[in-house]
Amino acid sequence: MKRLRITVNGVSYEVEVEVLADDDDPLLHPPTSINALPPPKASTPPAPTPSASAATPNTTSSGPGVLASPIAGIVAEIKVNVGDHVKENDPLVVIEAMKMNSNVSSPVAGTIRAINVKVGDSVRQGQPLLEFA
Repeated sequence: MKRLRITVNGVSYEVEVEVLADDDDPLLHPPTSINALPPPKASTPPAPTPSASAATPNTTSSGPGVLASPIAGIVAEIKVNVGDHVKENDPLVVIEAMKMNSNVSSPVAGTIRAINVKVGDSVRQGQPLLEFA
């Protein structure tokens, strides 16, 4: 297993990957020479990144009280109605992207004021999905 950091649309994830075949595997392709270089000096420590074990990517908002789509995809399910009271991290919308469903959770506690999409709509990253009162 290898630990990798992958950045998708500006959001970094730490993931573990099982390597089944590796063209750079030294046992399969021994190097002809090795040039050892000292590691680069880091001027500032890297910022912490969200873990890949998180249920959903971080959501963004395009304004106060607006929940924007964290990814591009198709709205598969809307789990709330206008007037519903939600708590922080409650699942609100399911977006299908690349045959995978992603829950979009509430970033805040509040009341749903408006739903700007419907099931089957194609959404782009950053598009407002719903509004809070």
